[in-house]
Amino acid sequence: MGVFKHIQDDFFEKIKDKLEPNLSLVHEISEALQISYDSSYRRLRGEKQISLEEAIILSKQFDISLDALCQIDKDYVTFKCYHVEPGKFCGSTWLDMILSNLNHYNNSNLQELVYAAKDPPIFNYFQFPEIAAFKFFFWEKTLFKASDLEEKKFDIHNLNPEIVDKCKKIAAISLKIPTTEIWNEDTFKILIRQVEHYWVSGYFSSPEDLKLLLEKIEQWLNHNQKEAEYGMRFLSGHPPKGIEGSYKLYENEIVLNDNSIVIKEKDRKIAFLTYNVLGLLASTNKIFCDEITELHQAIMSKSNLISQVGEKERNRFFNKLHEAINKFKTSYSI
Repeated sequence: MGVFKHIQDDFFEKIKDKLEPNLSLVHEISEALQISYDSSYRRLRGEKQISLEEAIILSKQFDISLDALCQIDKDYVTFKCYHVEPGKFCGSTWLDMILSNLNHYNNSNLQELVYAAKDPPIFNYFQFPEIAAFKFFFWEKTLFKASDLEEKKFDIHNLNPEIVDKCKKIAAISLKIPTTEIWNEDTFKILIRQVEHYWVSGYFSSPEDLKLLLEKIEQWLNHNQKEAEYGMRFLSGHPPKGIEGSYKLYENEIVLNDNSIVIKEKDRKIAFLTYNVLGLLASTNKIFCDEITELHQAIMSKSNLISQVGEKERNRFFNKLHEAINKFKTSYSI
């Protein structure tokens, strides 16, 4: 079987990774292909080559790309698409996708998540429901043209309990994941520009809604600065408690980040690219993942590490972000 045995072994290994620990690989293969345990074992040991029909059945059953498995040409990369369809965006469903992925990676042998942030990583502000509510309203009304929001204005008190609950669950899981983030000034200022656009456009229900949102954004910045100081993620309003050194924050002054994410596991990497703002493209292609990792490392080598060390640079960076809020308040007499 030669190279095909290697591909087949890799295929079964990927299926095994998809299974819960209490499930038997030979049983699942037997059930999916409607064959005996003995026939399943022969395929698992490489004594019998699986047919194209069997490969298709298994790829559909366990959601594994055959293209990604073969990786015949390094110039072609296969992605799994987590798409967001304009006009049909559902915040709750989108959060379910994020939650499901986080649960999966948190339960695997995850070593690190590296995030080159073009705009604030959603995990950061999900502890603050008011900020999350604004972002969802902005996405649905402005980007995805939700018809039911066409005449509505943002009311910070009108929080969807289901979305708030899911945001808090996502935030709690994210605290356990070793994370490296690369920010620049524009990473944060994108959020302020969105707030400014809504204020100028008259999309806030009242000035009080704007004031409260800005207060929550300042609270979030203060908390994020504390997390960087201690080098760990922890719940807002609680004493710093977590894994020391599990949160690294870099300030990048020379390159605009692209919202690329690499999740590093013990034996593989998964790269995520964003598209259409909220859509995700995911790939386990080794060459592609290594290239993005190399880019991240190159950016970090030219950036300032402002978590745990670099107190002066850290304070300077966050002071600039707070100044952006103060400038906004002054410009509009808030």
